Amino acid sequence: MADPIRVLLADDEALLRSTLRLLIDATPGMAVVGEAATGAAAVREAAVAEPDLVLMDVRMPELDGITATARITARSPAPRVLVLTTFDLDDYVYLALHAGASGFLLKDVPPARLLDAMRVVAAGDALLAPSATRRLIAEYTRVSAAARAVPRRELDMLTPREREVLALITRGLSNTEIEQSLHLSRSTVKTHIGRLMSKLAARDRAQLVIAGYESGLADRLA
Repeated sequence: MADPIRVLLADDEALLRSTLRLLIDATPGMAVVGEAATGAAAVREAAVAEPDLVLMDVRMPELDGITATARITARSPAPRVLVLTTFDLDDYVYLALHAGASGFLLKDVPPARLLDAMRVVAAGDALLAPSATRRLIAEYTRVSAAARAVPRRELDMLTPREREVLALITRGLSNTEIEQSLHLSRSTVKTHIGRLMSKLAARDRAQLVIAGYESGLADRLA
């Protein structure tokens, strides 16, 4: 039997932490190993509890979730971080992904969806809410023209097909949707994604999305 996914809850709302703890501890294959009400406490607890996954709020006292995420993911081995956001009110998700978060979800996500997302992220993949990702990252790239003025040098190493795959990832398409769009097999899509991660030094899909937007690929999306 596989070891349970060890989860650290980082949120300044005690009621939300209690609700999440009840949900997670009642789910086979998961266990809460710590709680933190501040970003600084989250960094300390992550070092002590050594969780597999951190559910991270963005806005917290003492140390914000972005800085806490950067410090937590800088450790080796680093746990995965899944950011919970209130969406339009939270303009920091893009920075959280830059800091090493593997994705984000809305705080009003249904319990079953949250648990599925936690499994996906803990397994090493990235999980993004596609429409929210496009809106948030597009806004940051819009106001940060300098970041897009010069194409990423790493893109010169990509093949035309790899650029196509990256563009579709940037749009938020799943592997299945990429297969259908480009008429490729599942194994071929996975191979292209693996090569993209290697060439762009991306830890996961979230960082590929950022690379796509910062390189200007988002401007060419239909």
